[in-house]
Amino acid sequence: MEIKVMQKILNENDQIAQQNRKELEKQGIVLINLMSSPGSGKTSLIENTVKSLDHKISVIEGDIQTTLDAERIAKLGIETYQINTGPFGGDCHLEAAWIKNALGEMGTEETDLIFVENIGNLVCPAEFDIGAHHNVLVLSVTEGEDKPLKYPLAFRNSSVCLISKIDLLPYLDIDMDKIKSNISKVNPQANIIEISNKTGEGLENWYDFLISQIKK
Repeated sequence: MEIKVMQKILNENDQIAQQNRKELEKQGIVLINLMSSPGSGKTSLIENTVKSLDHKISVIEGDIQTTLDAERIAKLGIETYQINTGPFGGDCHLEAAWIKNALGEMGTEETDLIFVENIGNLVCPAEFDIGAHHNVLVLSVTEGEDKPLKYPLAFRNSSVCLISKIDLLPYLDIDMDKIKSNISKVNPQANIIEISNKTGEGLENWYDFLISQIKK
């Protein structure tokens, strides 16, 4: 019986996710779902992207508690919406219905690109389709080479994998080729981009990817 309940929940979520995706496509809006462990640099990535792209960007922030990241993003003068799961049991992921509600309350007029900064972990967010056009996984070099093998679903469900904090490589005993090889073992089609939010290295490749997705 429990399995049937879980299947029902996931089926309902997937149906709403598909509705989200179709509605955004009608409006010419691209939704990017950013997933990662805590501290990988998702918020810094959004900040740099907003400052660098000449497109109207909105952000949905997901956290269990606090509005700290949303406050950082709102300072850039863009539409920002906070989802806290703490009051509802502290779920470690966002669901399609919550995104649908956020989109309705925010309004999406003239928006080109919406980022969803999902709750920080490599397990739960990958299990729930929210209606994104691309799942993007951010992996910091400080997390080691084995994370793609330990958490394969998150990498398998992401069309883009950003390897962040590459400015720290000179100070770490990390094999970048091994990180990329492990990502490719799990997801051979993944677009792997190396970036540093601090120095800006590699970010142009990220921006080029986003621009290629925006239809307006």
